Amino acid sequence: MLERMFNPKVVAVVGATPKEGKVGNILLKNLKDFDGKVYAVNPKYDEILGYKCYPSVEEIPDEVDLAIIAVPAEVVPSILESCGRKGVKNAVVITAGFKEAGNYALENKITEICRRYGINMVGPNCLGIINTHNNLNATFGRIMPPKGDIAFLSQSGAFILAVLDWAKANNVGFSKIVSLGNKAVLDEADFMRFLARDEDTNVIMLYLEGVSEGRKFMEVAREVSKVKPIVGVKSGRTEAGAKAASSHTGSLAGSFVAYRTAFRQSGVVEAESIEDLFDFSLILRKIRKIDGGIAIVTNSGGPGVIASDAVEEFGLNLAKFERRTIDRLREILPPIANVYNPVDVLGDADADRFGRALKIVEEDSNVGAIIAILTPTAQMDFIKASEFVLGIGKPIVTCFMGGESVRDAIELLKKHGIVNFLDPVKAVRSLNSVKRFELMKRKIEKEIESIEIEVDLVRVRDLIEKHRDKKVLTAESFEMLKAYGIPVPPYGIAKTAEEALKIADKIGYPVAMKVVSPDILHKTDVGCVKLNVGRERVVSTFYELVKRAEDYLKADVEGVMVQKMMPPGREVIVGMKRDPQFGPLIMFGMGGIYVEVFKDVSFRIAPIDRDEALDMIREVKAYSILKGVRGERPSDINALVDVIVRISKLSLDFDEIVEMDLNPVFVYEKGCCVVDAKVVLR
Repeated sequence: MLERMFNPKVVAVVGATPKEGKVGNILLKNLKDFDGKVYAVNPKYDEILGYKCYPSVEEIPDEVDLAIIAVPAEVVPSILESCGRKGVKNAVVITAGFKEAGNYALENKITEICRRYGINMVGPNCLGIINTHNNLNATFGRIMPPKGDIAFLSQSGAFILAVLDWAKANNVGFSKIVSLGNKAVLDEADFMRFLARDEDTNVIMLYLEGVSEGRKFMEVAREVSKVKPIVGVKSGRTEAGAKAASSHTGSLAGSFVAYRTAFRQSGVVEAESIEDLFDFSLILRKIRKIDGGIAIVTNSGGPGVIASDAVEEFGLNLAKFERRTIDRLREILPPIANVYNPVDVLGDADADRFGRALKIVEEDSNVGAIIAILTPTAQMDFIKASEFVLGIGKPIVTCFMGGESVRDAIELLKKHGIVNFLDPVKAVRSLNSVKRFELMKRKIEKEIESIEIEVDLVRVRDLIEKHRDKKVLTAESFEMLKAYGIPVPPYGIAKTAEEALKIADKIGYPVAMKVVSPDILHKTDVGCVKLNVGRERVVSTFYELVKRAEDYLKADVEGVMVQKMMPPGREVIVGMKRDPQFGPLIMFGMGGIYVEVFKDVSFRIAPIDRDEALDMIREVKAYSILKGVRGERPSDINALVDVIVRISKLSLDFDEIVEMDLNPVFVYEKGCCVVDAKVVLR
């Protein structure tokens, strides 16, 4: 779809000008080395900077593949109409002054024109696009990066300018660069789909501020990640808006959590900083898999120990050497050298000793990747050492630590795709990104299991229609859960003390009694729950709860729930918050009143199958308790999996439900039971 955008034969610059410093002037200058034809468009001139100039796109004699538009915002619609009549199918609108400036009507207008004519538009309000492999620099930046195999998509044009400057100084090459701008027509998913087939691209790098179509993003990213790594960083990590949430789930499941979860489920390697974004991308250009443990070869014990600690901290494994490897290392190294992992060839080692040790370690079948660490010593020839590194066939990264003395060696390594780090911890962190990509790829290649569950859709639909005027459903939420086969205790809603006694007599004692009120979200916090109530206390407890809620809390009381006291179990929480971009975000974690304190929770975006639900449970620290510790019997984890899967289905079946809290859920040796629940409607 976008082949002619990045590989055009004819480009038109609309708004071209001979005036120095203007965007239309910079665009023309940036295209001087472009492999195809360039035309200027401006009714005031016949020629600009040696390019033939036409009054409009429609008067250009050739078929135009790409129009780069840099005219005042109010003129853009007429220019796009002209492009549409001419048959131009690709446009980059540099101009600002649309949605980002509050002018939604104008942006909607140009979007409609592009849809009508089938124009693939980048922007508006963008820096432009670059294809280094045909010298297409359709931006108003002044730097053309070197050719490479990393594609970079960014919502921030200013960030791209900084990256271009950095890339030139560090000789880092790119294949394609796209400034996404307002994403009125094309978004990151459209470009990822194109880049998956682009022969010049090996890694896709993303800088995102937001995604408008979360489901589309996840679907495309899942497919692309099977072919090429995507490394992404999301700006905006704070969750100030979460304070207004109506549930525990809502307060914990902010938008950044949704992005992090979406990245993980669709195979995008998340970077937590700009530095990580580049480190991970550079590593994943060459290394996609690590078969075995990490080996460290160093001439300095300190950095070797730092690297070893980092391997353990990041959840990787130090390779355990075969006996033959240890014996061979002993033969070539001094007696005081360490022949176990990490291998210390000592500070007096020359490049030959280092190189021989490196080769022996590489030939160990337990070694999947190597970190080569060298500090500047009088004996070390870094150029020769780097040549030994280039002779290694297994995945390898280097930490040639220093400045001037190691610069030429690092440049040599860089030319051959070997990434060097000053800090051994960053080297390990980057290798961990390979492991993460490997694990995610394995998961996304497995299709989500289709699950057949018997549910009563009609009952839930009736409940939602009947209580649509409410925001929070408490007692009614139990009926919803029952309709989806989720276990709840026997209960009833009493409007009077006499009704409460009847319900309690039927259920059996002791009972729990809870105020039913849309105004009270967390009943335990405000003394509106009474536990272990015997028959003699039912009536007095009813009046006590109602009085407290009405007089002290000024709440609207709908009744009192009388519920069978369930035997205590291990407390967990299952919840859902509907994210505006990605849909239902399912939460599992340690339950009870401390869930927001300990935040021992995991998240997934629905739909969730049984395997994914089980992974959610395994991720939380409380999993060790659920498995049983110090002779305790294990909890029924399969019953929990069933609840999570059913909540996933309920959230997908009814988009009127925006939040759910099942807290606590008591888990037993056999089965589980939702003791308290609330559902928040749209």
